[in-house]
Amino acid sequence: MSEFVLQQQNEAAVEQQKPKEMIRRLVWKICIATLILMAIGSATRVMNAGLACPDWPLCYGELVPAKQMNLQVFLEWFHRLDAALIGVSAIALFGLSWWHRRFLPKWLPWASTFALFLIVFQGILGGLTVTELLRFDIVTAHLGTALLFFSTLLIIGTALTPYQGNGTVGKLPWVGLTAAVLVYLQSLLGALVGSRWALHQCLGGSQLCTVMYSHIAGLVPPTVATLAMVFICWRTPALHPALRRLANIAGGLLTLQILLGFATFKLHLQVEPLTVSHQAIGATLLGTLVVFTVLALRDSVSADSRVLSAE
Repeated sequence: MSEFVLQQQNEAAVEQQKPKEMIRRLVWKICIATLILMAIGSATRVMNAGLACPDWPLCYGELVPAKQMNLQVFLEWFHRLDAALIGVSAIALFGLSWWHRRFLPKWLPWASTFALFLIVFQGILGGLTVTELLRFDIVTAHLGTALLFFSTLLIIGTALTPYQGNGTVGKLPWVGLTAAVLVYLQSLLGALVGSRWALHQCLGGSQLCTVMYSHIAGLVPPTVATLAMVFICWRTPALHPALRRLANIAGGLLTLQILLGFATFKLHLQVEPLTVSHQAIGATLLGTLVVFTVLALRDSVSADSRVLSAE
């Protein structure tokens, strides 16, 4: 009889875990699609394809502008297609989170609602980007919102991922959070440089040099914070292997990002793949720091819980 009861309980527990697992997989897929979307958006800007489709949300009044299709039109059209798929996925995430809310953490439906709000706002900014003819403040806000949406998805996905901390993180959650915020702000400065073509204007006519040099000087705080996080991780012998691995990845991405930025500056943005890679690696670095911070916070909370239970 007891075995039957235990079997029933196990089956019930498995059934309750299914919605959580389904949502977790959906979130990570949307994360990947969002990273690709930002890379395509960067390529669209670098290739001067932001206005390749003169209308919105259609392109030349069609879902697929076959007659006008060239590389620039394809980039802008595919950018919109990817954004539309992400929007539909965000709606699905919102619906599933509220439908299965009895079996999910209480914060998840609200987090999915915030993610949906961000993607709707992102869509509005995308339309304004075209109708306002690539106005620099709208373009910058467009990328800033995309990074915030990306970070929100990463927080959700990481919070739903199984993880058992060992309580050795110390102040690392706050160091990681500081590094993530600084990288996000530096990304906004980079978006401002790109949307105003500050590098070209500074090198060509000594205009907007303040914007460009602000981005260069702004490299110092996030670099120091990220390297501090990596150094502390190296100095913490009992740190969870996942956190140590993420810290090493962040250090490698930071190094690559600096090298790409230097090459992009020296080549005056003339090599498009370098510029696109610079943006994509920056977003990946931000994502790595966000995941690290969430796992470190979970590690810290689990340690505090063990102390309270011991008392």
